[in-house]
Amino acid sequence: MKRALISVSDKTGIVEFAKGLIEAGFEIISTGGTKKTLLDHGLEVIGISDVTGFPEILDGRVKTLHPNVHGGLLARPNDSAHLAQLEEHQIQPIELVCVNLYPFQQTIAKLDVTPEDAIENIDIGGPTMLRSAAKNHEHVTVVVDPADYPGVIAELNENGQVSPAKKRQFAAKVFRHTAGYDAVISEYMTELAGEENPESLTMTFDLKQTLRYGENPHQQASFYKKPLGSAFSIAYAEQLHGKELSYNNINDADAALQIVKEFNEPAAVAVKHMNPCGVGTGDTIAAAFKKAFDADSTSIFGGIIALNREVDLETASMLKDIFLEIIIAPSFTQEAFEILSVKKNIRLLTVSFDSGVKDERKFTSIQGGLLVQDRDTYGFEEATITVPTKRQPTEQEWEDLKLGWKVVKHVKSNAIVVCGEGMTYGVGAGQMNRVGAANIALTQAAEKAKGAALASDAFFPMDDTVEAAAKAGITAIIQPGGSVKDEDSIKKADEYGITMVFTAVRHFKH
Repeated sequence: MKRALISVSDKTGIVEFAKGLIEAGFEIISTGGTKKTLLDHGLEVIGISDVTGFPEILDGRVKTLHPNVHGGLLARPNDSAHLAQLEEHQIQPIELVCVNLYPFQQTIAKLDVTPEDAIENIDIGGPTMLRSAAKNHEHVTVVVDPADYPGVIAELNENGQVSPAKKRQFAAKVFRHTAGYDAVISEYMTELAGEENPESLTMTFDLKQTLRYGENPHQQASFYKKPLGSAFSIAYAEQLHGKELSYNNINDADAALQIVKEFNEPAAVAVKHMNPCGVGTGDTIAAAFKKAFDADSTSIFGGIIALNREVDLETASMLKDIFLEIIIAPSFTQEAFEILSVKKNIRLLTVSFDSGVKDERKFTSIQGGLLVQDRDTYGFEEATITVPTKRQPTEQEWEDLKLGWKVVKHVKSNAIVVCGEGMTYGVGAGQMNRVGAANIALTQAAEKAKGAALASDAFFPMDDTVEAAAKAGITAIIQPGGSVKDEDSIKKADEYGITMVFTAVRHFKH
């Protein structure tokens, strides 16, 4: 009689699976809680101690780590020397293994988890059995996913065995599964040990969505999410309505979230091609969105909107008249949802704004490698603020400068933002020189530039940006400072009566 070894933490569907195996001619070996579950349902089960001739010890830490188990898993039945050794040591082959692992990830997700609890949920015997069976997959069927149980039983009933191709697929899934399991443990232990730059970096991600295509239709793409990743993210957003997200939707939506999280007051952000085209703040979310729309009513067409307050009827009434790809918010009132969901394709997403943002590092793939850095969370309150010009900012100018500083760090470098009265007036993004970015932002702002503030993501290498700002009517500038020609910019600002603030922090975004 063929043997199957079953030892699972997640017991979903396991009784039905074991019944199917017994009907297909298998006898079942099992351990601990799994054995009890199967016995409770009237199934015949061989205890693991009956196979090993050794009791489970150390609170169950050692039970399957035995030659009678791994010899049965790793022996090749077409190798006469292996068969002779099995007979000599009275080891019976095991043809099928069904194992899933201690819930380490679920354990560390608990807010009150202790290192002792976490470490106790690191599975040792389970991954070892899975790897043994997967290595010998030509002769052993290894099942790690409850979703695969019905398919295995169907093949056994139809063909009397699982096909070689399916065995190989299962083995590949096992190695992905154990690698991901170890990656989560590795990340946890690395953080616990306080290591910031380990000698190797192992990460795992779970498939969330297969995308129709990537940035362009000729590129294939998929969307993966990080286990235990930040709830404040597109990866963990809930889609309430609309067609599937695209590759570009996801990138733009992430950019919009990163900007809107800068604000405590009601704020609305419109994003196109990873850059903000309009940002507005106000006493209500409707007022904030009206400013974001007015900031650039042309570019917002086909854009992504992120709002940091519930979408109400007044806001939805404005949103419904614009062609938008996505609206992201903490929630939608029933009236707002009914108005917006009339549009078949618009994606309505909710994100947990109350959960806070996890301190995750930023990963950027390059050909053949990966760049890793801290996220740019440096805020105005942390900056070393100095005012090198003769004139100090007015109270309103301080507010405008702070708004510009929050937005400009999310604009592709070289970046310039012109703003005032709780909204952006012009955005110059991704230019090869700073004055070029300033000219774009100032041209877009037009007459609104008079009396407005200008924010730069990095210092002015010469005074031409100040000159352009002055001619457009800008009265306040915020920039990092630190150029060898800072004095030229300061003199030019004083010449035009502009107040200029240095932060000593740049915000390059490439």
